[in-house]
Amino acid sequence: MEIRNKVLTVVLATDNPNKAREIKEILSDMDFVNRPSNFPEIEEIGETLKDNAVLKAEAISAFTNLPALADDTGFEVEALDFAPGVFSARFAGKDSTDADNVNKVLKLTENETNRTAYFKTVIALAVDGKERVVGYGVIKGKITTEVRGTNGFGYDGIFIPDGSDGRTFGQMSKEEKNSMSHRRLALLDFKQKFLSDMLSGS
Repeated sequence: MEIRNKVLTVVLATDNPNKAREIKEILSDMDFVNRPSNFPEIEEIGETLKDNAVLKAEAISAFTNLPALADDTGFEVEALDFAPGVFSARFAGKDSTDADNVNKVLKLTENETNRTAYFKTVIALAVDGKERVVGYGVIKGKITTEVRGTNGFGYDGIFIPDGSDGRTFGQMSKEEKNSMSHRRLALLDFKQKFLSDMLSGS
């Protein structure tokens, strides 16, 4: 069964073009429309990734009267007590760039021998302004001591996923990354739960 048969129009509640591209490529059997340009910026005040994903999905769904799908992703480094976590997008400050955040992680871990890190993604779907389905994805790996590769975004250039050939996400093509990424795992978990939810008629 395809999702297309159940939901014709879903608002993608993100203004991050890189995330939007990955979601659309991985969840290609869903029909997405972009979040309204006149919708105000959503302050991500949740204490967890799920909190923020649900907050965004519910707000957009209530505003548009359409189902809305949102994600929140965190990068966690064991040596930093699992920071940046929920603050990944603004680890180096409110207006920090990807490079700023990456450089801060590298600086804080330059003398650390424990390089274990995780990418975690939560996908939330809200219908009629209320949480409906939530999917989870996590991938373990390690951080490098320098940026490797120029593909991807965020912390991709310093993360080597377990089970790979030693390249960072930043050294992989988007197809290679999408085949194993945390966002793919979360989207597939979401899709399975969504189909089960629709079949049950709940």
